[in-house]
Amino acid sequence: MPRPIQALIHTDALAHNLRRVRQATPDAKVWAVVKANAYGHGIESAFEGLRAADGFALLDITEARRLRALDWRGPILLLEGVFEPRDLEWCSRLGLWHVVHREAQIDWLATHKTEIPHRVFLKINTGMNRLGFAPHAARAAYARLSALPQVDEVSLMTHFSDADAAPDSERGIDHQLAAFEAATRDLAGERSLANSAALLRRGNDPRVRGDWVRPGIVLYGSSPDHPLHDAGHWGLQPAMSLRTELVAVQALQPGDTVGYGSLFRAEQPMRIGVAACGYADGYPRHCPTGTPVLVAGVRTRTLGRVSMDMIAVDLTTVPAAQPGAEVVLWGCSQHGAALPIDEVAQAAGTLGYELMCALAGRVPVRVV
Repeated sequence: MPRPIQALIHTDALAHNLRRVRQATPDAKVWAVVKANAYGHGIESAFEGLRAADGFALLDITEARRLRALDWRGPILLLEGVFEPRDLEWCSRLGLWHVVHREAQIDWLATHKTEIPHRVFLKINTGMNRLGFAPHAARAAYARLSALPQVDEVSLMTHFSDADAAPDSERGIDHQLAAFEAATRDLAGERSLANSAALLRRGNDPRVRGDWVRPGIVLYGSSPDHPLHDAGHWGLQPAMSLRTELVAVQALQPGDTVGYGSLFRAEQPMRIGVAACGYADGYPRHCPTGTPVLVAGVRTRTLGRVSMDMIAVDLTTVPAAQPGAEVVLWGCSQHGAALPIDEVAQAAGTLGYELMCALAGRVPVRVV
């Protein structure tokens, strides 16, 4: 019998979250961002729930080939563009759109032989300071691209660094929005600015939503501005559930400890359960005692240090639980309860993004 842990991918939740994006950004087209193997959900697993998107955005050509193998014939955008000149051959062959964020990529395009001109997105660095042309250099780059016979149409994009900031914070998107508008004023081409946080919070502003929005984490049911707002506030549904079972139950007496390092010590008699999940499955080793978990649909907490293959949970609120009882590390329980991945991530001092992407290859994945 296989180990009871599994990850469930909920295609109906993916489709629901995509509809929420469309509600938040009327009239905008949607790039469904499926980089990092669809944020750990698997491109093939996520595709059915996201196929109503207008296009897919990702990082590398291997992922693009997987999408084309699923018979997707719509737009695919390489978010970091090409990494070397020969990548342009694959762009021509697969019909890929690609971001241009540095001069070398324009040089490569200028020497590329293609019968079908490429669609490109000129990226402008308005303050994120990762990729993109400085605003003062954007018009020259735009002119170079527009003059190339290898280029069909030039679109314009930027990326917000602080779209998740609290409303009373000095941070936010307004300074980047102003820089983008100044750099692109009077330039033709479609615009793409909004990530998940920006489209949910400012999607009613046509300057922010532009022509294309780029939702990532929101599609998978995680709040982009947690803990300011949780997933329920935005009407999102978990797209991944990590479930396992209790494989043992122990009775503790006062003074008994749990796990490596004896980090938890019982102060009174109590029952604990041992669940088949550990850091080798992608569950964070640094999750402390008190990290939320569901046992038989009832919220309880973890105890002690996470092991490679096992984790201890408090059964005080689930006194009847026995080996075989369902344990939900994040996502939806078959008993109807749900545990947002953001709460687990917060306990671990990280983000839901990391937990999704860190799901280990040894965990079986089932699409439901």
